Amino acid sequence: MAERNMTLQKTPMPVQPAQERVQNFSEVALGYTFSMAVAEARRCLNCKTHPCVSACPVCIDIPSFIGKIINEDMDGSFEILGASSTLPAVCGRVCPQETQCESVCVRAIKGESVGIGRLERFAADWHRENHTSVPRRYPQNGHSVAVIGAGPSGLTCAGDLARLGYQVTVFEALHVAGGVLVYGIPEFRLPKAVVRYEVEALQALGVRIETDVIVGKSLTVDELFAMGFEAVFIGTGAGLPSFLGIPGENLKGVYSANEYLTRVNLMKAYLENSSTPIQRSFSVAVVGGGNVAMDAARCAKRMGADKVAIVYRRGKAELPARAEEVEHAEEEGIEFHFLSNPTEVLGDAQGWVTGLKCVEMSLGEPDASGRRRPVPKPGSEFELPIDTLIVAVGTSPNPLIRATTAGLNADRHGCIIVSDESGLTSRENVYAGGDAVTGAATVIQAMGAGKRAAQAIHQLISTKAGVC
Repeated sequence: MAERNMTLQKTPMPVQPAQERVQNFSEVALGYTFSMAVAEARRCLNCKTHPCVSACPVCIDIPSFIGKIINEDMDGSFEILGASSTLPAVCGRVCPQETQCESVCVRAIKGESVGIGRLERFAADWHRENHTSVPRRYPQNGHSVAVIGAGPSGLTCAGDLARLGYQVTVFEALHVAGGVLVYGIPEFRLPKAVVRYEVEALQALGVRIETDVIVGKSLTVDELFAMGFEAVFIGTGAGLPSFLGIPGENLKGVYSANEYLTRVNLMKAYLENSSTPIQRSFSVAVVGGGNVAMDAARCAKRMGADKVAIVYRRGKAELPARAEEVEHAEEEGIEFHFLSNPTEVLGDAQGWVTGLKCVEMSLGEPDASGRRRPVPKPGSEFELPIDTLIVAVGTSPNPLIRATTAGLNADRHGCIIVSDESGLTSRENVYAGGDAVTGAATVIQAMGAGKRAAQAIHQLISTKAGVC
């Protein structure tokens, strides 16, 4: 049996130096070497209760996949990962392990948790770099399911159903599959080659992906049933941006974070030969405190802005972004204006942004979410000179599908209502999951919803038709 590594700290992750990485869009975190991965895996105690498994939204057998790394069985490690996760290389990079599996790791009682996410990334990357075999196809059961949206929830649902023998067709509105993984998360956090590989692995399983199909315009849910699909899963995400509702938001130089990131990530605006128009900024303000705000700010820095600032109405302790992303942003020279809230976007006679008027805030009594409500301080107004404003204060589901699907109920925020964790909607044989149901959440939560819906769809069809 391999000797345990009782070091209190995680094996450090190699990263690009900050002064270098702000000049490129290459991945910041460079990943473990083989020896680093084995050393970190040996920190796992393989404790009896395995709390990390129950804290994982897709229930990966974490001690077992780590145990395979300890024994230097990388094929075995990936096989265990792949049994639960459709997108292991993605999750190893963007899943907030620190608030899920790693938060309950017993090693964190005295020291740091095992680097579960880093090990997941290593196992997935090792497999991608060392294997060329095509995933085996599973015997077909003669039944078909339609999935709307090729984001994390849709791809997960499709992959799990394909393994159960279903003919699955995914309908994607954009020209490439991946959803938020390709349009929202920057290349320096999630290389698009990694996403393509995992999408191609699903296609090798037999999943069909039809791009440039806008369900609700190109065809409807009713037409999908008319085409012979026996169930439909809606995983269309939450891509409709919210704005601040302050004067000046219609000025030139104001972007939603969704638009800005889509132009940079999906349309490759950072390349010299890109045909996608985007403002080359000198001074940028990003409003918001989540991962999307960090992504937008760090992209703006790489796009050449001299000064980039995050404006957030609460304090640093309340930032919802991952601690690692905040740390990387600080290292890259992003400024933070905490306890500050925009009140007006200022512009010139030609309609271009010239500044952002803000007011200082203090934290008052807790609101309905349990967080202390920001309250303006009288007489504390100040201005930030900027030429670009990026608004990253949340998103909601696009209303197109619910507006064109009779009997599909949604709440006042536009989120599709489901009856339980299976994702069953008010419409017969229609399931939904991910951000289309919850509003903007995490990739791994969306994947968990896709897995549960796949099992529910299988139960539905097998009960009706006797599928094995």
